[in-house]
Amino acid sequence: MFHPESAETDRFEQVIVQSIRRILAAAGPEEFLAWAQAQIPDLLGLSVGPLDDDEHRRLAGLLGMAIWNAAPTPANGFRPSPLSDLADDAPCPCGSGQRYRDCCATLEELPELSTELIWEFLLDELSDGELREALRLGAVPGPLLARVADRWLEEDHPRRVVNLLEPLFAGSLATLDARYEPALDLLCDAYDRLDHWRKKRAFLERLSNGDNRVLSAAAWQRRSAMAIDEGDFEQATAAFTEALRNGPDSPGTALLEITLLAAQHRDRLARERARFWLHRFRRQGEVEPGFLDFLAQAIEDPQTALVDTHADSLDPDLVDLHDWMTVATARPLPRLDAVPARDHLPEIAAGQLALFEGAPADHAPIEADEGAVWSSPAQLRAPVATRRIERRWRARFPSDKPTSIQLAPHDAHAIWEDTAWLDHLLGHPELADSLEVLDDLATALYAHPESALPWMANALLRPLLERAWSMITSAVPAGGHDHLPWSITANRPALRLLFRRYLYLAAEDEQEAATATLETLLRLNPQDNHGVRAELMNHYLRVGLDEHALALAARFPDDLLADLAYGEVLALYRLGRQERARQALGRAMHRLPRIPHYLTRKRIKRPQLDPHGITPGGEDQAWLYREAMRDVWAAEPGILAWLKRLTA
Repeated sequence: MFHPESAETDRFEQVIVQSIRRILAAAGPEEFLAWAQAQIPDLLGLSVGPLDDDEHRRLAGLLGMAIWNAAPTPANGFRPSPLSDLADDAPCPCGSGQRYRDCCATLEELPELSTELIWEFLLDELSDGELREALRLGAVPGPLLARVADRWLEEDHPRRVVNLLEPLFAGSLATLDARYEPALDLLCDAYDRLDHWRKKRAFLERLSNGDNRVLSAAAWQRRSAMAIDEGDFEQATAAFTEALRNGPDSPGTALLEITLLAAQHRDRLARERARFWLHRFRRQGEVEPGFLDFLAQAIEDPQTALVDTHADSLDPDLVDLHDWMTVATARPLPRLDAVPARDHLPEIAAGQLALFEGAPADHAPIEADEGAVWSSPAQLRAPVATRRIERRWRARFPSDKPTSIQLAPHDAHAIWEDTAWLDHLLGHPELADSLEVLDDLATALYAHPESALPWMANALLRPLLERAWSMITSAVPAGGHDHLPWSITANRPALRLLFRRYLYLAAEDEQEAATATLETLLRLNPQDNHGVRAELMNHYLRVGLDEHALALAARFPDDLLADLAYGEVLALYRLGRQERARQALGRAMHRLPRIPHYLTRKRIKRPQLDPHGITPGGEDQAWLYREAMRDVWAAEPGILAWLKRLTA
């Protein structure tokens, strides 16, 4: 038996490809074998070694015979035409010059290659017409239909893929093995392209609950990956558990587990599991070396390992950006200066937060204590060299800054249509020293079509935001006397990056770091243009920091956000200060009277919501506050009855 793994893989594949091309050129067996004896020794690199030329020709002839015997040909209905039943007196087709009975007929085991192996290379050499004919005849081996589907999907023919692959899974699944897993994934990809989510869901449910454990594991793996993409880690974990039960020795299950853990930033556990899987697969000895390399890399850095593993299927621009990020974010932190900007805003007492820009005079903040330290408005300024590269960057980046407190500019679509800016970025790692540039890159990541994928947030957005966080907090550390008003345009990239960091950390359920970011954002921008005081108030109440909640409410008297007005009521009640809670409730009711009605009802119809904003004091605001915080109110014994009694 001829074993291709005994030769160098790339040379052997070159022999197969060149042989197929010769056969497709309508070469007959004698012509082909003559070509094989002349060319295969050079293709295999047999010009040096212990064999003489005759032995080289004979080895090449034997390999040529094996290829011919296994090769499907269009002229024979895509079936092989093996050389068999040769007369004993016929010249041996190996090219030795001897009679067949005195040469290869005496071999106990003639060289063999599988027809399926030849098909793997033949599929890439067939024209569209020849491929269609082979499919019509049912000549393409079932496991290799995925190769055809992959080709058609790249050419944007998802309907062809569905028509090709659905029959594979339509009947009994008993005869299908692990070689059909790529077909499962490609059929799901085609459903996605066609937006046939119901068909995909039904397909995966059928395979998940079927008797074929190999395909059941693959289906559960797909369902878990879908849940990861949606950020539903509870469902993702449940699906992974089923995948592990059905495929405990599947490399796909191992990859899924590390992906699931890394998506939740459980990197320590991801490293431990990568080490477990590596030892397990090494003992089994049947896993591709490339996957073992992935596991070894995941032991060191699971996030980078996952990006590298999926690099072939990722947007090349994102891979380039990741490579730049790895180098650029390792640079020493630049020095930013907080330059006084007293002409822009009046000084305000440290720790005292104004209500809104342009707030009416009767909504003034509470008076500062006599010993209060006064906070000075400032603007962040980069070094001269950084400001110089920022000007060149601004001329190349194809999008404006977002308007007001929005996170996406009106022309965000242009960012990924022309990525000449990325070429400029790749040549200048020093651009990572600019908050202006980091702000633009965060905007670009949010605007990318794959922005919802966890790996983008973990591998690209997080290091960018953490660098910005370090730069900002170094320039204006806690305990300093400077703040960065939003009204100063130069401060907006820094403040926007802080707000993005909060959103990211909140989505990752890193509450402690998210809270620290909110507190820093409020410290640096006392007028709270982003409205983060509402999120901070709700967080304080959820974790039982009632005194913190009261201190925050005191900094925003007469606030029109329900979270502050009614958060003060809840904090006072829980602290046992019911008379003060009653007074705070009266003030809150005067401004926002609909909230108690929505809090005290067990069930209530949702009002019509305006996607462009809320109406202070309106039904929509009351509904949204109920959705955000009713569970916290309901968890406090007696408060809803108290609230209903006082507001009836």
